[in-house]
Amino acid sequence: MAKAKSAFVCTECGAEYRKWQGQCTSCQEWNTLTEVKLTSARPGSGTSTAGRAGYAGDLSRDVVDLSNVDLSEVPRLTSTFAEFDRVLGGGLVPGSAVLLGGNPGAGKSTLLLQTACKLAQQRRILYVTGEESLSQVAMRAHRLQLPSHGLKMLAETSVETILAVAEREKPEILVIDSIQTMHLEDISSAPGGVAQVRESAAALTRFAKQTNTVLLLVGHVTKDGTLAGPKVLEHMIDASLLLEGGADSRFRTLRGQKNRFGAVNELGVFAMLEQGLKEVKNPSAIFLSRQEEQAPGSLVMVVWEGTRPILVEVQALVDESALGNPRRVAVGVDQNRLAMLLAVLNRHGGLFTGDQDVFLNVVGGVKVLETSADLAVLLAVVSSLQNRALPKELVVFGEVGLSGEIRPVPSGQERIAEAAKHGFLRAIVPRANAPKQAPKGMEVIPVDKLSDALEAL
Repeated sequence: MAKAKSAFVCTECGAEYRKWQGQCTSCQEWNTLTEVKLTSARPGSGTSTAGRAGYAGDLSRDVVDLSNVDLSEVPRLTSTFAEFDRVLGGGLVPGSAVLLGGNPGAGKSTLLLQTACKLAQQRRILYVTGEESLSQVAMRAHRLQLPSHGLKMLAETSVETILAVAEREKPEILVIDSIQTMHLEDISSAPGGVAQVRESAAALTRFAKQTNTVLLLVGHVTKDGTLAGPKVLEHMIDASLLLEGGADSRFRTLRGQKNRFGAVNELGVFAMLEQGLKEVKNPSAIFLSRQEEQAPGSLVMVVWEGTRPILVEVQALVDESALGNPRRVAVGVDQNRLAMLLAVLNRHGGLFTGDQDVFLNVVGGVKVLETSADLAVLLAVVSSLQNRALPKELVVFGEVGLSGEIRPVPSGQERIAEAAKHGFLRAIVPRANAPKQAPKGMEVIPVDKLSDALEAL
Protein backbone atom coordinates (compact mmCIF):
# COMPACT_ATOMS: atom_id res chain seq x y z
CA MET A 1 0.00 0.00 0.00
CA ALA A 2 1.33 3.41 -0.96
CA LYS A 3 2.26 5.70 1.89
CA ALA A 4 -0.19 8.54 2.48
CA LYS A 5 1.32 11.90 1.59
CA SER A 6 1.13 14.78 4.01
CA ALA A 7 1.98 18.47 4.16
CA PHE A 8 2.32 21.02 6.92
CA VAL A 9 -0.02 24.00 6.68
CA CYS A 10 0.16 27.26 8.64
CA THR A 11 -3.10 27.92 10.49
CA GLU A 12 -2.56 31.69 10.26
CA CYS A 13 -1.74 32.32 6.60
CA GLY A 14 -2.31 28.95 4.87
CA ALA A 15 1.27 28.53 3.63
CA GLU A 16 2.31 24.90 2.98
CA TYR A 17 5.65 23.22 3.76
CA ARG A 18 7.05 19.75 3.06
CA LYS A 19 8.27 19.27 6.64
CA TRP A 20 7.57 20.72 10.04
CA GLN A 21 9.41 23.80 11.27
CA GLY A 22 8.99 26.03 14.28
CA GLN A 23 8.29 29.30 12.48
CA CYS A 24 6.24 30.06 9.38
CA THR A 25 8.46 32.06 7.05
CA SER A 26 5.44 33.67 5.35
CA CYS A 27 3.69 35.29 8.36
CA GLN A 28 6.55 34.95 10.90
CA GLU A 29 4.28 33.20 13.43
CA TRP A 30 5.62 30.44 15.71
CA ASN A 31 4.19 26.94 16.25
CA THR A 32 1.37 27.35 13.72
CA LEU A 33 2.22 24.49 11.33
CA THR A 34 -0.23 21.57 11.40
CA GLU A 35 0.13 18.29 9.53
CA VAL A 36 -2.49 17.71 6.82
CA LYS A 37 -3.06 14.39 5.07
CA LEU A 38 -3.25 14.79 1.31
CA THR A 39 -5.92 12.71 -0.42
CA SER A 40 -5.38 11.49 -3.96
CA ALA A 41 -7.91 11.24 -6.77
CA ARG A 42 -10.54 8.56 -6.36
CA PRO A 43 -9.58 5.31 -8.06
CA GLY A 44 -11.42 4.27 -11.15
CA SER A 45 -12.23 7.79 -12.24
CA GLY A 46 -10.40 7.36 -15.51
CA THR A 47 -9.69 11.07 -15.88
CA SER A 48 -6.97 13.30 -14.53
CA THR A 49 -9.52 15.94 -13.54
CA ALA A 50 -11.37 13.83 -10.97
CA GLY A 51 -11.07 14.53 -7.26
CA ARG A 52 -10.02 18.12 -7.64
CA ALA A 53 -9.48 19.46 -4.12
CA GLY A 54 -11.05 22.86 -3.65
CA TYR A 55 -12.47 22.93 -7.19
CA ALA A 56 -15.78 24.76 -7.46
CA GLY A 57 -18.03 24.87 -10.52
CA ASP A 58 -18.51 22.85 -13.68
CA LEU A 59 -15.57 21.82 -15.82
CA SER A 60 -15.73 23.54 -19.20
CA ARG A 61 -13.30 23.06 -22.07
CA ASP A 62 -14.83 25.82 -24.19
CA VAL A 63 -12.89 29.08 -24.39
CA VAL A 64 -15.17 32.14 -24.39
CA ASP A 65 -14.24 35.61 -25.60
CA LEU A 66 -14.61 38.26 -22.92
CA SER A 67 -16.84 40.41 -25.14
CA ASN A 68 -19.32 37.52 -25.49
CA VAL A 69 -19.84 37.01 -21.75
CA ASP A 70 -23.42 37.67 -20.64
CA LEU A 71 -23.58 40.95 -18.71
CA SER A 72 -27.12 40.53 -17.40
CA GLU A 73 -27.38 41.30 -13.69
CA VAL A 74 -27.43 38.30 -11.39
CA PRO A 75 -30.81 38.07 -9.60
CA ARG A 76 -30.61 38.40 -5.83
CA LEU A 77 -32.66 36.94 -3.02
CA THR A 78 -33.64 39.20 -0.17
CA SER A 79 -32.64 38.13 3.33
CA THR A 80 -35.71 39.93 4.80
CA PHE A 81 -33.27 42.28 6.62
CA ALA A 82 -32.49 45.55 4.85
CA GLU A 83 -29.26 45.96 6.85
CA PHE A 84 -28.18 42.40 5.99
CA ASP A 85 -28.91 43.03 2.30
CA ARG A 86 -26.96 46.30 2.45
CA VAL A 87 -23.81 44.56 3.71
CA LEU A 88 -24.24 41.79 1.10
CA GLY A 89 -24.45 44.38 -1.66
CA GLY A 90 -28.17 44.07 -2.37
CA GLY A 91 -29.09 40.55 -1.28
CA LEU A 92 -28.08 36.90 -1.53
CA VAL A 93 -26.64 35.81 -4.89
CA PRO A 94 -27.54 32.26 -6.05
CA GLY A 95 -24.44 30.07 -6.15
CA SER A 96 -22.51 32.22 -3.68
CA ALA A 97 -20.79 31.17 -0.46
CA VAL A 98 -21.07 33.57 2.50
CA LEU A 99 -19.08 33.15 5.73
CA LEU A 100 -20.54 34.80 8.86
CA GLY A 101 -18.15 35.09 11.80
CA GLY A 102 -18.34 36.61 15.27
CA ASN A 103 -17.62 36.17 18.96
CA PRO A 104 -19.62 33.64 21.00
CA GLY A 105 -22.96 35.19 21.86
CA ALA A 106 -22.80 37.86 19.17
CA GLY A 107 -25.95 36.51 17.52
CA LYS A 108 -24.72 34.64 14.43
CA SER A 109 -27.10 31.70 14.82
CA THR A 110 -29.94 34.02 15.82
CA LEU A 111 -29.51 36.15 12.70
CA LEU A 112 -29.42 33.16 10.36
CA LEU A 113 -32.33 31.43 12.12
CA GLN A 114 -34.47 34.55 11.81
CA THR A 115 -33.53 34.83 8.13
CA ALA A 116 -34.19 31.14 7.44
CA CYS A 117 -37.57 31.06 9.23
CA LYS A 118 -38.85 34.09 7.33
CA LEU A 119 -37.55 32.93 3.95
CA ALA A 120 -38.88 29.38 4.47
CA GLN A 121 -42.43 30.68 3.99
CA GLN A 122 -41.70 31.22 0.30
CA ARG A 123 -38.44 29.40 -0.52
CA ARG A 124 -36.81 26.03 0.11
CA ILE A 125 -34.35 26.30 3.01
CA LEU A 126 -32.20 23.58 4.61
CA TYR A 127 -30.78 24.50 8.02
CA VAL A 128 -27.98 22.17 9.18
CA THR A 129 -26.98 22.45 12.83
CA GLY A 130 -23.82 20.76 14.06
CA GLU A 131 -23.44 22.48 17.43
CA GLU A 132 -26.99 22.39 18.79
CA SER A 133 -29.70 19.76 18.83
CA LEU A 134 -32.94 20.18 16.93
CA SER A 135 -34.84 20.77 20.18
CA GLN A 136 -32.49 23.62 21.13
CA VAL A 137 -33.02 25.32 17.77
CA ALA A 138 -36.78 24.79 18.04
CA MET A 139 -36.84 26.34 21.53
CA ARG A 140 -34.94 29.38 20.28
CA ALA A 141 -37.37 29.80 17.37
CA HIS A 142 -40.31 29.53 19.79
CA ARG A 143 -38.72 32.04 22.17
CA LEU A 144 -38.17 34.49 19.32
CA GLN A 145 -41.74 33.93 18.08
CA LEU A 146 -40.55 32.95 14.60
CA PRO A 147 -42.70 31.10 12.02
CA SER A 148 -41.40 27.53 12.08
CA HIS A 149 -43.56 26.00 9.35
CA GLY A 150 -41.70 25.09 6.17
CA LEU A 151 -38.12 25.21 7.46
CA LYS A 152 -36.26 21.92 6.86
CA MET A 153 -33.88 21.06 9.71
CA LEU A 154 -31.00 18.58 9.87
CA ALA A 155 -28.71 17.79 12.82
CA GLU A 156 -25.60 16.38 11.15
CA THR A 157 -21.83 16.93 11.02
CA SER A 158 -20.88 14.58 8.18
CA VAL A 159 -20.40 16.50 4.95
CA GLU A 160 -21.16 13.42 2.82
CA THR A 161 -24.53 12.97 4.54
CA ILE A 162 -25.34 16.67 4.26
CA LEU A 163 -24.60 16.70 0.53
CA ALA A 164 -26.73 13.59 -0.01
CA VAL A 165 -29.67 15.20 1.81
CA ALA A 166 -29.17 18.48 -0.05
CA GLU A 167 -29.21 16.67 -3.42
CA ARG A 168 -32.53 15.09 -2.45
CA GLU A 169 -34.17 18.22 -0.97
CA LYS A 170 -32.72 20.66 -3.56
CA PRO A 171 -32.78 23.76 -1.29
CA GLU A 172 -32.34 27.27 -2.60
CA ILE A 173 -30.45 28.29 0.56
CA LEU A 174 -28.22 25.97 2.62
CA VAL A 175 -27.21 27.08 6.13
CA ILE A 176 -24.28 25.35 7.89
CA ASP A 177 -23.89 26.07 11.62
CA SER A 178 -20.96 25.82 11.94
CA ILE A 179 -18.12 24.94 9.55
CA GLN A 180 -15.80 24.07 12.48
CA THR A 181 -18.01 21.10 13.40
CA MET A 182 -18.14 19.57 9.89
CA HIS A 183 -15.95 16.65 8.88
CA LEU A 184 -15.21 14.40 5.89
CA GLU A 185 -14.76 10.66 6.30
CA ASP A 186 -11.64 10.62 4.08
CA ILE A 187 -9.78 13.08 6.32
CA SER A 188 -8.27 11.50 9.41
CA SER A 189 -7.93 14.69 11.48
CA ALA A 190 -10.52 15.83 14.02
CA PRO A 191 -13.31 18.30 13.19
CA GLY A 192 -12.14 21.89 13.46
CA GLY A 193 -8.63 21.07 12.24
CA VAL A 194 -7.02 22.78 9.28
CA ALA A 195 -7.56 19.89 6.89
CA GLN A 196 -11.18 19.25 7.91
CA VAL A 197 -12.21 22.91 7.72
CA ARG A 198 -10.53 23.45 4.37
CA GLU A 199 -11.79 20.31 2.65
CA SER A 200 -15.30 20.54 4.14
CA ALA A 201 -15.64 24.14 2.97
CA ALA A 202 -14.34 23.17 -0.47
CA ALA A 203 -16.88 20.34 -0.81
CA LEU A 204 -19.79 22.51 0.31
CA THR A 205 -18.72 25.42 -1.90
CA ARG A 206 -18.39 23.09 -4.89
CA PHE A 207 -21.94 21.86 -4.32
CA ALA A 208 -23.24 25.44 -4.06
CA LYS A 209 -21.56 26.49 -7.31
CA GLN A 210 -22.75 23.44 -9.25
CA THR A 211 -26.37 23.59 -8.03
CA ASN A 212 -26.73 27.41 -7.88
CA THR A 213 -27.48 27.23 -4.15
CA VAL A 214 -26.84 30.03 -1.66
CA LEU A 215 -24.43 28.70 0.99
CA LEU A 216 -24.35 30.41 4.40
CA LEU A 217 -21.53 29.26 6.68
CA VAL A 218 -21.11 30.15 10.37
CA GLY A 219 -17.48 30.50 11.46
CA HIS A 220 -15.76 30.97 14.80
CA VAL A 221 -13.28 33.73 15.58
CA THR A 222 -9.96 33.66 17.41
CA LYS A 223 -9.14 35.62 20.56
CA ASP A 224 -7.84 38.55 18.49
CA GLY A 225 -11.13 38.83 16.58
CA THR A 226 -10.14 37.24 13.26
CA LEU A 227 -11.90 34.31 11.62
CA ALA A 228 -10.62 30.98 12.85
CA GLY A 229 -9.35 28.29 10.51
CA PRO A 230 -6.93 28.38 7.58
CA LYS A 231 -6.61 31.59 5.61
CA VAL A 232 -7.36 29.67 2.43
CA LEU A 233 -10.96 29.44 3.67
CA GLU A 234 -11.39 33.17 3.14
CA HIS A 235 -10.23 32.80 -0.48
CA MET A 236 -12.76 30.04 -1.27
CA ILE A 237 -15.84 32.00 -0.25
CA ASP A 238 -17.45 34.95 -2.03
CA ALA A 239 -18.29 37.11 1.00
CA SER A 240 -16.88 37.30 4.51
CA LEU A 241 -18.97 39.08 7.15
CA LEU A 242 -18.16 39.77 10.79
CA LEU A 243 -20.84 40.31 13.44
CA GLU A 244 -19.41 42.40 16.29
CA GLY A 245 -20.81 43.44 19.65
CA GLY A 246 -19.91 42.92 23.28
CA ALA A 247 -21.98 41.04 25.81
CA ASP A 248 -22.65 44.33 27.65
CA SER A 249 -24.03 46.06 24.57
CA ARG A 250 -27.41 45.49 23.00
CA PHE A 251 -26.23 46.72 19.59
CA ARG A 252 -24.53 44.56 16.98
CA THR A 253 -22.63 45.75 13.92
CA LEU A 254 -22.35 43.60 10.80
CA ARG A 255 -19.30 44.57 8.74
CA GLY A 256 -18.30 43.22 5.34
CA GLN A 257 -14.63 42.26 5.06
CA LYS A 258 -14.78 40.67 1.61
CA ASN A 259 -17.54 40.76 -0.99
CA ARG A 260 -17.30 39.73 -4.62
CA PHE A 261 -20.80 41.08 -5.29
CA GLY A 262 -20.72 44.43 -3.49
CA ALA A 263 -18.69 47.02 -1.62
CA VAL A 264 -16.44 46.04 1.28
CA ASN A 265 -16.43 47.77 4.68
CA GLU A 266 -20.20 48.19 4.46
CA LEU A 267 -21.82 48.43 7.88
CA GLY A 268 -25.16 47.13 9.10
CA VAL A 269 -26.48 47.89 12.58
CA PHE A 270 -28.80 45.63 14.62
CA ALA A 271 -30.30 45.82 18.10
CA MET A 272 -30.49 42.67 20.22
CA LEU A 273 -33.98 42.49 21.75
CA GLU A 274 -36.08 39.78 23.39
CA GLN A 275 -37.50 38.92 19.95
CA GLY A 276 -34.03 38.57 18.44
CA LEU A 277 -32.10 40.93 16.22
CA LYS A 278 -33.90 44.00 14.90
CA GLU A 279 -32.34 46.21 12.27
CA VAL A 280 -31.61 49.87 13.07
CA LYS A 281 -32.80 52.13 10.27
CA ASN A 282 -31.02 55.26 11.55
CA PRO A 283 -27.63 54.31 13.09
CA SER A 284 -26.65 57.94 13.70
CA ALA A 285 -29.41 58.28 16.30
CA ILE A 286 -28.04 55.49 18.52
CA PHE A 287 -24.37 56.55 18.31
CA LEU A 288 -25.08 60.14 19.38
CA SER A 289 -25.17 60.95 23.07
CA ARG A 290 -27.03 64.26 23.15
CA GLN A 291 -26.74 65.26 26.80
CA GLU A 292 -28.36 68.39 28.12
CA GLU A 293 -25.06 69.74 29.45
CA GLN A 294 -22.13 69.51 27.06
CA ALA A 295 -18.90 68.29 28.68
CA PRO A 296 -15.35 69.31 27.67
CA GLY A 297 -13.66 66.91 25.27
CA SER A 298 -16.87 65.76 23.58
CA LEU A 299 -17.47 66.36 19.86
CA VAL A 300 -19.58 64.88 17.06
CA MET A 301 -17.96 63.84 13.78
CA VAL A 302 -19.28 62.39 10.52
CA VAL A 303 -17.67 59.16 9.30
CA TRP A 304 -18.39 57.28 6.10
CA GLU A 305 -19.28 53.61 6.42
CA GLY A 306 -19.69 51.80 3.12
CA THR A 307 -22.30 53.81 1.21
CA ARG A 308 -23.71 56.11 3.90
CA PRO A 309 -22.61 58.72 6.46
CA ILE A 310 -22.94 58.04 10.19
CA LEU A 311 -22.68 60.56 13.00
CA VAL A 312 -20.69 59.37 16.01
CA GLU A 313 -19.42 61.07 19.13
CA VAL A 314 -15.74 61.12 20.05
CA GLN A 315 -14.60 61.82 23.62
CA ALA A 316 -11.13 62.91 24.74
CA LEU A 317 -9.67 63.17 28.22
CA VAL A 318 -6.37 64.99 28.74
CA ASP A 319 -4.87 64.85 32.23
CA GLU A 320 -1.49 65.63 33.73
CA SER A 321 0.67 62.51 33.74
CA ALA A 322 2.45 61.25 36.83
CA LEU A 323 4.63 58.94 34.72
CA GLY A 324 7.83 59.65 32.89
CA ASN A 325 6.27 58.29 29.69
CA PRO A 326 2.70 59.68 29.31
CA ARG A 327 0.07 57.23 28.14
CA ARG A 328 -1.75 57.35 24.80
CA VAL A 329 -4.88 55.17 24.92
CA ALA A 330 -7.28 55.08 21.96
CA VAL A 331 -10.47 53.00 21.68
CA GLY A 332 -12.10 52.97 18.25
CA VAL A 333 -9.25 54.72 16.39
CA ASP A 334 -5.66 53.83 15.57
CA GLN A 335 -3.39 54.57 18.52
CA ASN A 336 -0.40 55.31 16.28
CA ARG A 337 -2.42 57.87 14.35
CA LEU A 338 -3.38 59.54 17.63
CA ALA A 339 0.30 59.93 18.50
CA MET A 340 0.96 61.43 15.06
CA LEU A 341 -1.93 63.90 15.40
CA LEU A 342 -0.66 65.03 18.82
CA ALA A 343 2.71 65.79 17.23
CA VAL A 344 0.97 67.87 14.53
CA LEU A 345 -0.97 69.70 17.26
CA ASN A 346 2.28 70.55 19.03
CA ARG A 347 4.12 71.66 15.90
CA HIS A 348 1.40 73.54 14.01
CA GLY A 349 -1.16 74.29 16.74
CA GLY A 350 1.18 75.46 19.47
CA LEU A 351 -0.35 73.15 22.12
CA PHE A 352 2.04 70.85 23.99
CA THR A 353 0.72 67.52 25.30
CA GLY A 354 4.05 65.76 25.92
CA ASP A 355 3.51 65.79 29.68
CA GLN A 356 -0.18 64.82 29.53
CA ASP A 357 -2.01 61.48 29.44
CA VAL A 358 -4.38 61.40 26.47
CA PHE A 359 -7.36 59.02 26.42
CA LEU A 360 -9.65 58.79 23.41
CA ASN A 361 -12.91 56.89 22.97
CA VAL A 362 -15.45 56.57 20.16
CA VAL A 363 -18.90 56.22 21.73
CA GLY A 364 -20.96 53.17 20.86
CA GLY A 365 -18.08 50.80 20.13
CA VAL A 366 -17.67 52.05 16.54
CA LYS A 367 -14.29 51.44 14.92
CA VAL A 368 -13.29 54.40 12.76
CA LEU A 369 -11.07 53.20 9.93
CA GLU A 370 -10.86 56.37 7.82
CA THR A 371 -8.90 59.60 8.18
CA SER A 372 -11.90 61.96 8.19
CA ALA A 373 -11.90 61.78 12.02
CA ASP A 374 -8.50 63.51 12.34
CA LEU A 375 -9.77 67.06 12.79
CA ALA A 376 -12.52 66.00 15.22
CA VAL A 377 -10.01 64.07 17.32
CA LEU A 378 -7.67 67.06 17.61
CA LEU A 379 -10.45 69.51 18.47
CA ALA A 380 -11.77 67.13 21.15
CA VAL A 381 -8.27 66.91 22.62
CA VAL A 382 -7.98 70.72 22.61
CA SER A 383 -11.39 71.02 24.30
CA SER A 384 -10.33 68.70 27.12
CA LEU A 385 -6.88 70.27 27.43
CA GLN A 386 -8.36 73.75 27.87
CA ASN A 387 -11.34 72.43 29.89
CA ARG A 388 -13.73 74.26 27.60
CA ALA A 389 -16.89 72.62 26.27
CA LEU A 390 -17.57 72.88 22.56
CA PRO A 391 -20.98 73.97 21.22
CA LYS A 392 -23.55 71.21 21.22
CA GLU A 393 -24.68 71.98 17.68
CA LEU A 394 -21.13 71.69 16.22
CA VAL A 395 -20.05 68.87 13.88
CA VAL A 396 -16.54 68.40 12.46
CA PHE A 397 -14.79 66.26 9.85
CA GLY A 398 -11.57 66.48 7.83
CA GLU A 399 -8.15 64.89 7.38
CA VAL A 400 -5.11 66.53 8.95
CA GLY A 401 -1.77 66.42 7.11
CA LEU A 402 1.68 66.42 8.69
CA SER A 403 2.24 70.01 7.67
CA GLY A 404 -0.94 71.11 9.45
CA GLU A 405 -3.12 71.41 6.34
CA ILE A 406 -6.76 70.24 6.35
CA ARG A 407 -7.31 67.87 3.45
CA PRO A 408 -10.70 67.11 1.87
CA VAL A 409 -12.45 63.77 2.36
CA PRO A 410 -14.77 61.85 0.01
CA SER A 411 -18.53 62.52 -0.01
CA GLY A 412 -18.30 65.81 1.84
CA GLN A 413 -21.70 67.09 0.62
CA GLU A 414 -23.49 63.97 1.88
CA ARG A 415 -21.80 64.29 5.29
CA ILE A 416 -22.96 67.89 5.68
CA ALA A 417 -26.50 66.97 4.62
CA GLU A 418 -26.60 64.13 7.17
CA ALA A 419 -25.49 66.51 9.94
CA ALA A 420 -28.11 69.09 8.94
CA LYS A 421 -30.80 66.41 8.98
CA HIS A 422 -30.01 65.71 12.65
CA GLY A 423 -30.26 69.35 13.68
CA PHE A 424 -26.63 70.50 13.74
CA LEU A 425 -26.22 74.23 13.11
CA ARG A 426 -22.43 74.62 12.63
CA ALA A 427 -19.89 72.54 10.72
CA ILE A 428 -16.12 72.91 10.46
CA VAL A 429 -15.06 71.21 7.22
CA PRO A 430 -12.15 71.30 4.75
CA ARG A 431 -12.45 74.16 2.29
CA ALA A 432 -12.60 71.79 -0.67
CA ASN A 433 -15.64 70.08 0.89
CA ALA A 434 -17.56 73.30 1.57
CA PRO A 435 -20.77 73.47 -0.51
CA LYS A 436 -21.60 76.47 -2.69
CA GLN A 437 -24.82 76.87 -0.73
CA ALA A 438 -25.02 75.62 2.83
CA PRO A 439 -28.13 73.77 4.02
CA LYS A 440 -30.87 76.02 5.37
CA GLY A 441 -30.18 77.09 8.95
CA MET A 442 -26.64 75.69 9.00
CA GLU A 443 -23.34 77.61 9.10
CA VAL A 444 -20.48 75.88 7.28
CA ILE A 445 -16.98 77.08 8.25
CA PRO A 446 -14.32 76.09 5.67
CA VAL A 447 -10.73 75.81 6.93
CA ASP A 448 -7.38 75.32 5.21
CA LYS A 449 -5.05 74.80 8.17
CA LEU A 450 -5.20 73.51 11.71
CA SER A 451 -4.68 77.01 13.03
CA ASP A 452 -7.82 78.15 11.16
CA ALA A 453 -9.86 75.41 12.83
CA LEU A 454 -8.56 76.39 16.29
CA GLU A 455 -9.51 80.02 15.64
CA ALA A 456 -12.99 78.95 14.52
CA LEU A 457 -13.62 77.43 17.96
